[in-house]
Amino acid sequence: MPDKPRSFSSPTAVPETGMWPLDIVRNCFALLVAGPAPLAVNGAVLPGLPDRMLPLDELRDRLMAVRCLPATRDAAWAQVIRRSRAQGGAWTVGCAGMALPALAAVAARLSAHSPTDPADVHAEVLTGFLAALATARLDLPRIIVRLRWAAYRSGLAILTQSLDAPHPDPDLFAARTADTVASASPDQVLADAVTARVLSPTEADLIAATRLDAVPVRSWAARHAIPPRAAYTLRTHAEDRLLAYLTGATQAAGRRPPTAGSPTASIPPPPSRSRSVTTAAAGRPARRGSFPALVAVTACG
Repeated sequence: MPDKPRSFSSPTAVPETGMWPLDIVRNCFALLVAGPAPLAVNGAVLPGLPDRMLPLDELRDRLMAVRCLPATRDAAWAQVIRRSRAQGGAWTVGCAGMALPALAAVAARLSAHSPTDPADVHAEVLTGFLAALATARLDLPRIIVRLRWAAYRSGLAILTQSLDAPHPDPDLFAARTADTVASASPDQVLADAVTARVLSPTEADLIAATRLDAVPVRSWAARHAIPPRAAYTLRTHAEDRLLAYLTGATQAAGRRPPTAGSPTASIPPPPSRSRSVTTAAAGRPARRGSFPALVAVTACG
């Protein structure tokens, strides 16, 4: 079934075209899965799915279901991504449409913190997803999770850039209160910490990947071409500063940020413009309510 005609646009800021990039994806995807010959995959070759052709919107709904097995989800995503890489065009739009709930959630969360045009954030998030779509390894698990984090990192990079630029309003971001922090999701907590310059984008990515998405530190370190010991050290120091920031402490006990000459200080941040999030499950339920767990993790190491 085509998507419901729901807009991702902000009620207070609409681009000149009248549509956001994710609105365009939604509309194109709806056309691709409509009519007598929708874009579809053969469920017979995918474990746990019906033995028939499945339009991509139905496939997306089945993959987002809580009862869907991770192996089924990865196998389905691998198949549509291979189609995208081989044929491009409609299949690439189909992949973006299947990931739309995740991309919409990421774009909305980052737009809420960004002083730049929300349309730019949406575009960067989409660009990050499409770049990862062409390069992500399909032999590793949690494909959609990795695609989502690529989109998040890309959007976070433009957010960081916009915050580094001069702004006329020094009070652009209001002070956090205990209530707002307690109700925040881990993703938002990390974005706030980057905004407050407590964490670098690289440190936020390390904590998010290894603490929230269970990526092994060694795997993260390998992707960033640094020794695992350096990654552990970077995460420990970053979590000490994050814990002090969240608890209002003036200094993390016995820890200091990496100095300019240290190995961890030289790790480059995620690429900013080479790749390119509204509020809904990002391919899975948003991590609301797990903030105390994040604090406990950073406190216990």
